[in-house]
Amino acid sequence: MHTGFRIGLLINPLAGLGGQAGLKGSDGVAEQALAMGIEPRATARVRTALEQLLPLRERLHWLAAPGPMGGDLLRQMGFAVDTVGQLDGPQTSAEDTRRLALQLHEQGIDLLLFAGGDGTARDICAALPAGQLVLGIPAGVKIHSGVYAVNPRAAGELVAMLASGELVRLSEAEVRDIDEQAFRQGQVRTRHFGELAVPSEGRFVQQVKQGGREVETLVLDDIAAWLQELQAPDSYWILGPGSTTLGLLEAMGLQGTLLGVDLLCDGQLLATDVSEPQLWKLMQQHSGDWHILVTAIGGQGHILGRGNQQISPRILRRVGLDNLQVVATKTKLRSLDGRPFLVDSGDSQLDQQLTGLRRVLSGYREEMLYPVSWKAEN
Repeated sequence: MHTGFRIGLLINPLAGLGGQAGLKGSDGVAEQALAMGIEPRATARVRTALEQLLPLRERLHWLAAPGPMGGDLLRQMGFAVDTVGQLDGPQTSAEDTRRLALQLHEQGIDLLLFAGGDGTARDICAALPAGQLVLGIPAGVKIHSGVYAVNPRAAGELVAMLASGELVRLSEAEVRDIDEQAFRQGQVRTRHFGELAVPSEGRFVQQVKQGGREVETLVLDDIAAWLQELQAPDSYWILGPGSTTLGLLEAMGLQGTLLGVDLLCDGQLLATDVSEPQLWKLMQQHSGDWHILVTAIGGQGHILGRGNQQISPRILRRVGLDNLQVVATKTKLRSLDGRPFLVDSGDSQLDQQLTGLRRVLSGYREEMLYPVSWKAEN
């Protein structure tokens, strides 16, 4: 008889493909993203989570979906694993996710650890009966559901706490999914699809994203005025998505994109809604002083890794971390209730380098210091 903590692993290997491609999601666009040369990243993010569990491998009994949906990675990392079920074909599908999640549950697992985005969480929710404990490793583009850890490393550390018998509070977390067709048209429409039981240790599990667009016009006008003063000749500004950055562009009389990444040069838009490869190519073509301006996702606090995967680790390093700037009104900062900004770039070393206090543009010639972390604090 197998003893130890029984964990099921299920990976959506196509999750997140649409992020660096600037496609606002991955549903139905995987082949398009692959044709653009975008590399799948979900498995690498799961590897980061599993690295936290290597010291506990003797305590863990793994059951996994076959092949690229879990079994292959566990074996590569030296974990003993029993695979469950079969894949329908060479390319994985939502039906695979639903069927295999139920089969893993039927094996009597203590926890289902899965990787994907809101679509994956929705499939898991539809397949599992109430009460099955789950935890998501964030690998999608936009993640609105509350069933995900703040980043892969946090997921691994939380599983380690469970496997070690530490006290972890459990709760029901909301599963939400976005209408990606509307999303690509600049409209955020999310819908509640149910709840899943999750370990809810506050430092590790993200909050449900707050929707809606709040524009504090006068404050954004002030910040926009300062931003224009900061722009030297031949300077390039990469602006991440969000209502705050869009409001800044509108205050400057420019038509940017709410949900895409835009490029500003000498006070004018050089490119809008760019993908990661397009942005990298533009950086090769234009020498000069480069900056990145991002804002926090309301309610969650992520400044990197949620909806702005176009700003990849190689682009961050090329620009330089000193030239990464955050903009947030005081209202947005207060909405975080003291929680730090979060970073989930996909590169754990980079996330560690970003940890600490960072200046935040919050008004005309006004900056505030605010903490950045790779995991939330209580």
